[in-house]
Amino acid sequence: MLVRYKKALEKIAMGLISLMPQEKDIKRLMETIQQYEQNENWTLFLWKDGEEYVGAIGIAEGNDAAIVQHITVIPSYRGEGVALKMLHELRNMGYEHIQANEDTSAFVQKCIPILKEVD
Repeated sequence: MLVRYKKALEKIAMGLISLMPQEKDIKRLMETIQQYEQNENWTLFLWKDGEEYVGAIGIAEGNDAAIVQHITVIPSYRGEGVALKMLHELRNMGYEHIQANEDTSAFVQKCIPILKEVD
């Protein structure tokens, strides 16, 4: 299930987001977390499987769409459909139009057709 980010989950969120290639630099990672904390149009969600946080998806809201800024799953859970579940849950939360940024485009574009089949 998706859990909205809060400060108490900062270390977990940083660990998950750092799995993305463009977020390896600690300074950039800190700036990213600040963006989610300070920008009211940016929202970070963590995916919880049982008692464990295994994925993260960050969006920027704009023009009636959720633009995926970050999407990541810990390696041991990859290939199990966690990212699709996160995108599907976003849809269920009312984000009808899901788009991607430059960093997430290849992955999100691959998921959209599968997501439409599920709906």
